[in-house]
Amino acid sequence: MPSLIMGVSAIRKGNNGFYPWADKEKTKKILRSMIVVVRRPPSVVSRPPSAVRRQSSVVRRPPSAVKYIVVSSYKKAIMKKIYQKRAEQFAAIALELKQKYNRFSIVRLVLFVIGASIFVFLWSYGWVSIVFVILFLVGFAQFVYWHQAIQRNQRHHENLATVNRNEIKYLNHSFNEFDSGEQFMNPQHPYSVDMDIFGAYSFFQYTNRSSTSIGKKCLVDWLTHAASVDEIMLRQEGVQELQNQLDWRQNFQALGMETEDEISHLEALKKWLEAPSFVSDSAFLKLMMYLAPVLGIVGVVLWIWYLPWHLAILFFVPAGIILKKTLDDVNETHVRTTKAEKILAHYARLIEHIEKQKMTSKKLTELQSVFFIGEKNASTFVKKLSYIIQQLNVRYNPFAIILNVFTLWDLHWVLRLEKWKALQKKQLPQWFDALQEFEAMMSLATLFYNNPDWVFPKINNTLTLVAKEMGHPLINSSSRVCNDLEMPTAGHIKLITGSNMAGKSTFLRTAGLNIVLAMSGSVVCAKAFSLPPLQVYSSMRTVDALHESTSSFYAELKRLKIIIEAVEAQSNVFFILDEILKGTNSNDRHTGSKALIKQFIHSNGSGLIATHDLELGSLEASYDGAIENLCMEVEVENGKLLFDYKIKKGVSQSFNATQLMKDMGIRIVEEK
Repeated sequence: MPSLIMGVSAIRKGNNGFYPWADKEKTKKILRSMIVVVRRPPSVVSRPPSAVRRQSSVVRRPPSAVKYIVVSSYKKAIMKKIYQKRAEQFAAIALELKQKYNRFSIVRLVLFVIGASIFVFLWSYGWVSIVFVILFLVGFAQFVYWHQAIQRNQRHHENLATVNRNEIKYLNHSFNEFDSGEQFMNPQHPYSVDMDIFGAYSFFQYTNRSSTSIGKKCLVDWLTHAASVDEIMLRQEGVQELQNQLDWRQNFQALGMETEDEISHLEALKKWLEAPSFVSDSAFLKLMMYLAPVLGIVGVVLWIWYLPWHLAILFFVPAGIILKKTLDDVNETHVRTTKAEKILAHYARLIEHIEKQKMTSKKLTELQSVFFIGEKNASTFVKKLSYIIQQLNVRYNPFAIILNVFTLWDLHWVLRLEKWKALQKKQLPQWFDALQEFEAMMSLATLFYNNPDWVFPKINNTLTLVAKEMGHPLINSSSRVCNDLEMPTAGHIKLITGSNMAGKSTFLRTAGLNIVLAMSGSVVCAKAFSLPPLQVYSSMRTVDALHESTSSFYAELKRLKIIIEAVEAQSNVFFILDEILKGTNSNDRHTGSKALIKQFIHSNGSGLIATHDLELGSLEASYDGAIENLCMEVEVENGKLLFDYKIKKGVSQSFNATQLMKDMGIRIVEEK
């Protein structure tokens, strides 16, 4: 089959710095020169499980769908070209830095050998050799630090190259190797399972660019809880600002790629923040931290010159007693902070990157202002906390006992931790909150950058949902079929009928997921989208629960009960139901479905219901516009199924189950 031919060689950078298609005249010329395949089957590989349809034939596309595919494919090709070029550039710089590092590794070794040789030569000159050693070590330490900086810069550019290669994978919809967020799946959530928010080929897997556990958790919260209208507006403004800051966003991602953190370690750190101090509140312990070194020195001097060792050791007894009495408290402090050392070091670099950037939108400037405290910034304080914990971690070293006996080392650094806590106890959680929101915002900004034809929804109070050319965000643009949807969001139900594989379930998820995105502050996959504040509830994938001895039918009933209660208690619920009461016989299913629809209408509920029960279509005539029939049709030609996946008015008139069963080898004999 021929493929979509694109004039990539003719692509050049556009007026806006990032999007070449800003040049409309050039875009038109290139589009006219492109060859388009109208009848092209959707790519199964690049689609999430819920959106995959096992087509046995081609897809019929209307002219509007063909135009959408052409423009989207053109833009995606340019995006890939941008990312590919950046990946090659960063990889080339990383290679140069690696070669430079290797060359200076030899220089470093030669300098060390020369310095050691000179020291040996000057050994007999007394103080001259001591001065040389001090000067040499200072200079050599500076050289080593500079040398290690080259390696850090090399790794950073390697990470930047990886970031851009990954974006190409995202554009190709080959993102199944990235974090799926499966740990966040919650079957009891109103919609996250049905809308493919988490799991393999999920929206989280497609969108997440967070490197920290708190950033991921924040994105999860945004995708599973509808924000207020004011917050949505603020997020939209922030996402729009970050969209074109490609260099800044990717440098942030590259800095965060080496972060390995866990929520449990941060929770332990927060427990330490709330724990009472035991060193700073004790005048005796603070006094002994100064006396212990003195007693230790005196004991060593007396042992060398005057006393036997078993008497000199008495000078170390006070330190030993104090260490024993404070051991449990020190251990508890250490356990709660030890894992945070490297985490905080990485967080400090990310915060510093945010501090250096000029922000203009209200949301971003408010978040950034949290990091500025007087003359010092949050990154400075976080680095200091990481350093203090690093020094306390010295107790892992077997020789740390010597430091403790002589100086009460552990107590010194616990005291510094407590002093830090006294000054920044309230600020640290705020810094974490601001950092995680920045990460969540950058995930949505990258989503917008990669899909510039998506739009920000308009949130209003008209109680009407209007979507133009709405598509499923997880279906590749080359396969995506878009539909319009307009309906009241109070006291109105769209009843969707259609044959198997006609696209009903995908349409339900398309509407549901875009509403979820709208309520999170993200762009949506549509040409235009407006709606009032809505809370999605769905029932599409109810399964039996063996551990609860619950059948799939009873599980669905419990789910429907939750939705009914939500509709009756809230005024903004938008429900999405697929094949309700499918676990029972046809008579009970029809009776129950009809009763449920009537109950929703009487409760002023609104939503979408997909069904194979064509008799439910008769309800439209009895409810004066409160129920409208929509359908998705399929045609059979020469034993092949033809799909267009377009929503139409009315009750479905096409049937394909018999043909599908025949295709699967079931011998169906028509009775005479």
